[in-house]
Amino acid sequence: MPRLPLLQSKTYTTPRRPYEKERLDQELKLIGEYGLRNKREVWRVKYTLAKMRKSARELLTLDEKDGKRLFEGNALLRRLVRIGVLDEGKMKLDYVLGLKLEDFLERRLQTQVFKLGLAKSIHHARILIRQRHIRLFRIGHLDISPTPINISSKTLNWESELW
Repeated sequence: MPRLPLLQSKTYTTPRRPYEKERLDQELKLIGEYGLRNKREVWRVKYTLAKMRKSARELLTLDEKDGKRLFEGNALLRRLVRIGVLDEGKMKLDYVLGLKLEDFLERRLQTQVFKLGLAKSIHHARILIRQRHIRLFRIGHLDISPTPINISSKTLNWESELW
């Protein structure tokens, strides 16, 4: 049986200007504040945010009663509320355009472990996650057994609980 090649899509885009001083300083600050490993992790989150904002911009150009805008807009808003980036009181496409990179970085597992006080520093949080000391509970599901997780960049849902 022949092997089918896997379809792979881009996960990040490199900046257009490689030596822009303001962007370099901002990325370095984000890397230090959120304990990221390299700039590619910043670019990956920036790319996801750009895709979501782009789809929101395209949906905002459609008529309010349009079926595509209602269906895809609600799906986008529910997804953002589920991961905890958007509040339930702000369930409008206009608020998606106001999202920042920091909103997504706050929902990473590494940041949440540090904010809960389970680690001494943001870098210690990454080590604890990598060594599988952090377990993840899913609240509201039948599966009560905690799953050890070793991916620091995992975006946590608002219903997940750490142990």
